[in-house]
Amino acid sequence: MAAPVTNEWKWFSALALGVSLLKCLLINAYHSTDFEVHRNWLALTHSLPLSKWYFEDTSEWTLDYPPFFAWFEFGLSHLAACFDSEMLAVQNLNYASPATVLFQRLSVIVTDVVFIYAVKECCRGVWDEKRKDLLEQPSFILATLLLWNFGLLIVDHIHFQYNGLLFGILLLSIARHFQGRHLEGAFLFSILLNLKHIYLYITPAYGIFLLRCFCFTCSNADRSVQWRSFSVLRFTVLGLIVLSTFALSFGPFIALGQLPQVFSRLFPFKRGLCHAYWAPNIWALYNVADKALTVLGVKLKLLDITKIPKASMTGGLVQESQHSVLPSVTPLATLICTLLSILPALVHMWFRPNGARGFLRCLVMCALGSFIFGWHVHEKAILMAILPYSLLAVEQKEDAGIFFILTTTGHYSLFPLLFTAQELPVKILLMLSFTVFSFTSLKQLFRKGGRLLSTSEAVYLLGLVPLGLVCECVYPLTTWQKSFPFIPLLVTSVYCALGVIYAFIRLYILLFTFTDCGTEAKMKSQ
Repeated sequence: MAAPVTNEWKWFSALALGVSLLKCLLINAYHSTDFEVHRNWLALTHSLPLSKWYFEDTSEWTLDYPPFFAWFEFGLSHLAACFDSEMLAVQNLNYASPATVLFQRLSVIVTDVVFIYAVKECCRGVWDEKRKDLLEQPSFILATLLLWNFGLLIVDHIHFQYNGLLFGILLLSIARHFQGRHLEGAFLFSILLNLKHIYLYITPAYGIFLLRCFCFTCSNADRSVQWRSFSVLRFTVLGLIVLSTFALSFGPFIALGQLPQVFSRLFPFKRGLCHAYWAPNIWALYNVADKALTVLGVKLKLLDITKIPKASMTGGLVQESQHSVLPSVTPLATLICTLLSILPALVHMWFRPNGARGFLRCLVMCALGSFIFGWHVHEKAILMAILPYSLLAVEQKEDAGIFFILTTTGHYSLFPLLFTAQELPVKILLMLSFTVFSFTSLKQLFRKGGRLLSTSEAVYLLGLVPLGLVCECVYPLTTWQKSFPFIPLLVTSVYCALGVIYAFIRLYILLFTFTDCGTEAKMKSQ
């Protein structure tokens, strides 16, 4: 049976309270430009009429999230007025009074209650064997991996964003599907899409799963689809839920004739192939390969240096740039690559459905495929794969090993987000603590199944140690820092990209070679 919600779960409250206190200690830490982004959104939604929300451009940080998030900021703005009304003036650019900092930090901490609740719902569905040691309980390990996730902590509570709220809704949607409450899960995901459209990455997994496992009510003995079992009623109700959610979100802007303007803000393709902080994906490797071929071509006098594009792909800027030797990548090309990368997982889920666990595995594949091949991917998007994959990592050893590789490399790739000296010991301590816990707890949980990592995998991960020492401690002291400040980020992205892509390949191998049907029975249906 699944872990009961009794007094034995007092540890969950302790974990949640402990991480909340840690978040409070980080209130005065460094914050990125995302802090000003959200302050500006508070101001414009509070001070301007709805018709001007997606046109306002006093600040360079214009509103580029879907309408539900704009309304979320609108609601927060009324509370913000009680702290410091000056933060709600659109013209007060880069305004960060102590009261403003306190309010915005607290708003993230308080809305994390959604994430905490979602984690508890996910933990309720984890099979706990009767073990005396709490550190060997899958539910405890899962709760710690989620609540104390290093990436989420530094992105939300130092760098500054509201990912805890958003991932809380995602995890709650996943939990509802495990519980057989599919309409509720679909409704929550529809809300999520209208809060942040980056979750379009995993929409294919939701669409195929709900069509195959909810709208088709039965399967044949060989798990192929039973076409006659299609439920028109279920399909209609599901469609009404999704359409009504989007109508409520975009309806006012359709009525104002502003839908094209809203879409132009949501999908700004002119921002370029890579984000300023390179995501560790295939395009990081592609850019470096182009740079290496360019240097080699110039040295061999095969290229005319005067004809090489000045806007280098390795310049660390958010802009449209051209490759010098390799073909330049277009948004359409990345879309095709992304679809091709996730298509086998979607086809597998259609022909070999495995309930909610199969859906979750496909969701992780979609998140990773989009991260590796997508256009202008933010490095923070790796959390979209790491957090859901935590649920599978505590279920079987094969997933635990892949999870540890993905989590370690993905989390380390976030290091460049915190570049100030005072945050260096904080990020090192937090990541070291999380990484040590992840490895020791998962190794102990699956101690009967053999080694968690192969020798080559362990060597690769240990390579992050000298990489960190060079990039964080040695390189800033060299004269190259002034001339080539982008080198540490480039090296970090390339090294971590190898680990992320390796994890993606391992996941596909596991998908087609390992059967986990029996594990599904361990998940609690409510």
